[in-house]
Amino acid sequence: MFEITVRDGVCRLARPGTRWLSTGHDGGERTAPAAYNVTVPEGWERTDLDTYVAERLDAAGFDPKSGGPALLTGVAQRHARRARLPPVEAVATAGVSNPAALPVGGDTASTANRGDAVDIHHTPEDGPGTVNVVVGTTRSLAPGALANLLTVAAEAKAATLLERVGVPGTTTDAVVAACDPTGETAAFSGSATPVGAAARACVRDAVDASLAARYPEGEYGPAESGVRTDERARVSTLTIEGHRSPTTER
Repeated sequence: MFEITVRDGVCRLARPGTRWLSTGHDGGERTAPAAYNVTVPEGWERTDLDTYVAERLDAAGFDPKSGGPALLTGVAQRHARRARLPPVEAVATAGVSNPAALPVGGDTASTANRGDAVDIHHTPEDGPGTVNVVVGTTRSLAPGALANLLTVAAEAKAATLLERVGVPGTTTDAVVAACDPTGETAAFSGSATPVGAAARACVRDAVDASLAARYPEGEYGPAESGVRTDERARVSTLTIEGHRSPTTER
C-alpha cells in the first residue's frame, strides 16, 4: 500500500492518488500523494502547526505542498512499526505517557443527576505520549466505508492499549485511514469484512510492536500527564411515539 521513507524524524507514507481521511490537526478527507508522521522534539511548544509541519517536511527533503495529512508525535520514528495483511497495511507509533483513562464500572444511576462537566487539565503538548496510526487498503472504499475503516482502526488501537496498558488511548491520539481509488471496489469495511478484519489485525500488531519497541522492558512508567474521566453523564430513556412517556431517569 505505502512506499515508506523515514528521514530526519519524518515518516512519509507515499502512494500517488490516495484518498486519506485524518483526525489530525489538519484533518478531513482529501486526495494526495502522501501522508506524514512527524516526531517533535522534547519540550516542543509550537502552536503554528501548519507552518511547523511545512518546515519539517522541507528540511527532510519532502514536498511541503503535497497536501497530504500530517500527524505529530513525541515518539521517535525508530519505534514505528509496520504491519501487513492483504489487503491492508498499518503503521503505528505508540507512546503512553499521557493516558486517557475511562473507568466503566460504578453505579450510573447514583450519579445520573449530577450533570457535572469533566475536569480536564492538559494541553496538546503534554509530553511524548500519542498513539498515531495510519491504516490503508488497496481496495477502493465507498465514502462510508473509508470513515468506517477509521473507526475500526480506532477500536483496534483502543483494544490493544487496554490489553497492554489498561487505558484505551492517550489525550493526543490520531488515526489516518486511506484507500486506493483505482483498486477493487469495497462497499463495506466493518470487522466482518476482509478489509475490516485485516485492518483490526494490522493495527493491533503494529501498535503492539511499537509499544514493545518504545518500552522494551514492558514497564510503561508513571504518567507524565493525562486525564481520567470519573464523572457520569445524565442518562434517560427515549420518548417513543404511541407509548407512555418515561417518567424516570437512571
